[in-house]
Amino acid sequence: MTPGTADLTVRTLGECRIDSPLVALPADGPTTEHYVREDDRVLFDDTLQMVAARGLDSGELPGFEPTGPRRKIFFQPSKTRVGIVTCGGLCPGLNDVIRGLVRELNDHYGVKKIYGFRNGYQGFISKYGREVVELTPQSVSGINEYGGTILGTSRGEQDADEIVDCLEHMSINVLFVIGGDGSMRGALRIADTVQERNLKIAVVGVPKTIDNDIPYIDQSFGFQTAFAKATESIRGASVEARAVPNGVGLVHVMGRHSGFIACYAALANNDADYVLIPEVPFELDGENGFLAHLRRRVERRGRAVVVAAEGAGQEFLADATHPGHDASGNRRLRDIGQFLRHRIADHFAEHGLEMNMKYIDPSYAIRSVPANPYDSVHCIRLAHAAVHAAMAGRTAMVVGRWRGRFVHVPISLAISKRNQVDPHGDLWMSVLEATGQPRTFG
Repeated sequence: MTPGTADLTVRTLGECRIDSPLVALPADGPTTEHYVREDDRVLFDDTLQMVAARGLDSGELPGFEPTGPRRKIFFQPSKTRVGIVTCGGLCPGLNDVIRGLVRELNDHYGVKKIYGFRNGYQGFISKYGREVVELTPQSVSGINEYGGTILGTSRGEQDADEIVDCLEHMSINVLFVIGGDGSMRGALRIADTVQERNLKIAVVGVPKTIDNDIPYIDQSFGFQTAFAKATESIRGASVEARAVPNGVGLVHVMGRHSGFIACYAALANNDADYVLIPEVPFELDGENGFLAHLRRRVERRGRAVVVAAEGAGQEFLADATHPGHDASGNRRLRDIGQFLRHRIADHFAEHGLEMNMKYIDPSYAIRSVPANPYDSVHCIRLAHAAVHAAMAGRTAMVVGRWRGRFVHVPISLAISKRNQVDPHGDLWMSVLEATGQPRTFG
């Protein structure tokens, strides 16, 4: 079911009555005002067929609120106090977003009191004793050159009431949450608690996930860097496979529920012969199974490269003892890479064939690197958009790009489902064309 106008409506703290300080920019030349129209929208649908199916007049078509500075803002910048927190797993670009938020708040809105809460939501809870650090343009200078996050992170839910108590105690007016779907669920609970207490605190999210599995945004920051690094591993696996008799390169990449990294990395390199993702089940055994198909290709060509997302083929490991869940509530996955490594070796041995395998798992190397230039640009634009939204009193929302335009997305919509590769869509069709693998195994 596609969302309607009500689903795309962003929550606000109240009427904006304060003139934006951006009217004075740039200070050293002619003033060029750039404000979005309050009544403008970025249409949800982008084809005539989709629009026609709605059967609505143009003014009734559902659309997202565009990002950008408003002529009138909600918060008085000189009196505004801001908090920033990073949550969940590492992702390229976290420091870029922190730096972008601090610079935009300080340099352009004149907000001077900006605080970083350490180690995720634990930073708000007194029992953990995490320090709160003051963030200035000087303290964030150059942090975009490094991976990780200067604020640290953690997984797991914390009590929303305690978090809001902390925000009240510190007189925080705006909280920026940088994290994945679990972190955004926490941000929504914080925003709801703020609303229940009738407080004027904006909660704005900058969603991150290298898996690119957040819906209603084109791409999450860090994804471009992630698949670029994965591409290097595929290249290495291909070189290794070419150098030995019956070489098989097996690359295990991240992607718990969504195979975007595997797909994009394989297309960027175009050396992969097989791509296995969570969205497309496959059979291992039998004449039409994956193992037999791989063996025949190696016999015919002398080599093959396999790219497997971490969530692929979990059904083959279902009989193993359940590994439980992590602190974020995510089900721990069994290692499909090691499983395939052994099954491929056993299959070749059973058929009396020599096989030389090179196994590469770049997962943590991918998460911890600095953002590449594309993601750096994406991060700073998201940071600017988040600041404009928060200063205009928007709350319980995230910023992202939809159909190439930066927009405001209600958190409730951003966590309503998971973005996945469509097995019948053009991306997966491109993967099949590039690899030459069959549509299904079995």
